Amino acid sequence: MNSLNNSRPRVALFEPRIPQNTGTIGRSCLAFEMSLDIIKPTGFSFEDKYLKRAGLDYWAYVDVNLYESFDQYRNSFINSRIIALTKKSNNSISNIIYKDSDILLFGREDTGLPDNIMNKCEIVAGIPMPGGENQLKTRGVRSLNLSVACGIVCYSACLQLNLLSK
Repeated sequence: MNSLNNSRPRVALFEPRIPQNTGTIGRSCLAFEMSLDIIKPTGFSFEDKYLKRAGLDYWAYVDVNLYESFDQYRNSFINSRIIALTKKSNNSISNIIYKDSDILLFGREDTGLPDNIMNKCEIVAGIPMPGGENQLKTRGVRSLNLSVACGIVCYSACLQLNLLSK
């Protein structure tokens, strides 16, 4: 099933590793009425208690779709732009003019998105962080948690597309 709401962007997780992040992202997707696509392999079972705990009682209502590989996923959405989200990009998410058919692709918590996957995406962008990377390293912050980053990007896209409830 990949038709929860075709008038909203989708969230895709590339090989997620941490069930709590996936559960939390699922809750965010439900709140923003977005589908959650998961590209295998994952680092956990979908029976994982941490996944269900993070998803709370919402997990059963999340539109979750599983894909065996990135190529299978890409071929399932040939009319959509895939926006790769990475801390490696200097292109800000605020530079994107979102479309309701966009896919917001996030990488693994430990390694992010590999270059060969980002090279297959139409847009590569990141969340700008105050002070730049060097200043952040001195504070011990390398990047945002995946579920936090996903929430920021989903909110930004929905805000720009006027999809937030008033």
